[in-house]
Amino acid sequence: MNNVVSALKYVRLFTGTRIVVKFGGSVLQDDQLLKSICEDMAAIRKVGVELLVVHGGGPAINEELKRRGISWNFVEGQRVTTPEMMNVIEMVLCGQVNKRIVRALYLAGIKAVGFSGSDAATLVCKRADERLGQVGVIEHVNTQLIDHAFGLEDELGKRGLPVIAPIGIGRDGNAFNVNADWVGSRIATALGVTKMIFLTDQDGILDGGGKLIPELDAAELEQLIEDAVVKEGMLAKARTILHALQNRVTDVHVLNARRPHALIEELFTDHGSGTVCRLRSRANKAALQEL
Repeated sequence: MNNVVSALKYVRLFTGTRIVVKFGGSVLQDDQLLKSICEDMAAIRKVGVELLVVHGGGPAINEELKRRGISWNFVEGQRVTTPEMMNVIEMVLCGQVNKRIVRALYLAGIKAVGFSGSDAATLVCKRADERLGQVGVIEHVNTQLIDHAFGLEDELGKRGLPVIAPIGIGRDGNAFNVNADWVGSRIATALGVTKMIFLTDQDGILDGGGKLIPELDAAELEQLIEDAVVKEGMLAKARTILHALQNRVTDVHVLNARRPHALIEELFTDHGSGTVCRLRSRANKAALQEL
């Protein structure tokens, strides 16, 4: 009974809210896993929560580049993107990965609307660094197409679910390859969304001994970065988390996509399943209120 009461508490808390979910890693490589997550998302939407999906697609891009005999290199952890590579990246993300997610959501009973950040100039970008080629940073998020996608309804009155590929457009019309974590963070802040979820290949954010950290505040996360405990792939994600927390997103969750029903467990139970990051931890907030 306590579990039911706890779940109902969170249902009341989240009903009528929006959550940005970022897909990456193993989610996009495993059909059965993608199916299971989409079914969980359908269940979450039934209690009145609106979801928006942002996705990456690095492994699929790598496969296609290799198939075409195109090599690549990295500068400071970011893939240098030539015009030839940009054509492949856009084709894979928009034409393959995005539509695969849309179809999986459709089979789960969700009216998903797939598009990229270049459509309707949703993500207006500039070049991040001349050394990186067509890698972009977001200057402006135009939410009109996103709002339109949310406004579409199915025959049961359930609203649409936007699925966004991380391709931006420059003011000169050129396409840009954009880090999907940053896309999720910038869209969340533009929409006034207060909760983000990253579905990853890790259980969450780990300490120096490899143990899961259930809750972090921004200062603690910054310290983990400074101490090089958070590094490699998680480093870029941690920086986007800090950006989100500093721009009115109150809760950012990092979950292992392979944990069964991780989304539902994180949202509707007291114990959760991964790491939640906040600007200040609940413990710190309580201490401040006592001063």
